[in-house]
Amino acid sequence: MGQFRGGMNELMRQAARLQRKVEETKKAIADKEIVASAVGDKVKATVTYAGKVSKIEIDPEFLKSEGLELALDGVVAALNSGLEQADKAMEAELEKVTGGVKIPGLT
Repeated sequence: MGQFRGGMNELMRQAARLQRKVEETKKAIADKEIVASAVGDKVKATVTYAGKVSKIEIDPEFLKSEGLELALDGVVAALNSGLEQADKAMEAELEKVTGGVKIPGLT
């Protein structure tokens, strides 16, 4: 029984270490950016790995010729794409830290 308890303590220590590493990694790469585009590169959205929008660009000629509604549809499409890519990129980076181990509430 004592041996199991020691094993459990070690497991908890490893989990705590892993959690610290995950948090450090999240902080370290939070500001990395992904640029996603829509409507043939006429609309671009830049988002961080942490899921914050840092920049939106709309081609002025596209806006003039196609109108605000289409441009805004493009913004939504670019943002959704960017946020999805950022989420996947963050997940991939964290997987490197955890070795692919899924720990509930950790990532």
